[in-house]
Amino acid sequence: MKTLHLGRRIEKMLADRNLDVTQLSQRTGLDLAFLESLLADDVYPSIGPLLKVARALGVRLGTLVDDRISQDPLIVRRTERSAELHMLRARDRPQTMRFHSLGRGKTDRHMEPFYVELLPESAKAPRLSSHEGEEWFVVTAGQVDVTYGRETYHLAVGDSIYYNSVVPHWVSCAGSEPAAIYAVLYIPE
Repeated sequence: MKTLHLGRRIEKMLADRNLDVTQLSQRTGLDLAFLESLLADDVYPSIGPLLKVARALGVRLGTLVDDRISQDPLIVRRTERSAELHMLRARDRPQTMRFHSLGRGKTDRHMEPFYVELLPESAKAPRLSSHEGEEWFVVTAGQVDVTYGRETYHLAVGDSIYYNSVVPHWVSCAGSEPAAIYAVLYIPE
């Protein structure tokens, strides 16, 4: 699979809709400098800002991050998946997470399944985000901390959590070794 160029995809969708980045900023409430970084592929945001961009463009989140024709049934072999969506703060800061989409190729999906690698750097600069919908995940390796509202929950291998994602939250590695989760997000249209 080739690497996802989210910035180029958003630029194309803006052009198709005769919109510019300033109008996108107005529609999403997101900072213009942040959106310019997103278009330049210098920053890959959490799900919350991506959802705002998708809504402002009138597309589902799955459509925004996936340009393939829908497959049914979709099988993603572990050896074939790749980290196509990286959670980065900015070009000069360390990577914190690697998202492997497990629904890529099924554009008519209503859930967003991911395999997520949480790097130790994810605990250094938590940034709570929120968006409509629900999230569920199970820890498959390492230790994970979930900040949910004002509480922090510690999860070990085999533990799972299900929460309303409208509450500000942050998922991070807890410890010096990377952690991994299988996650499913539901974001209503």
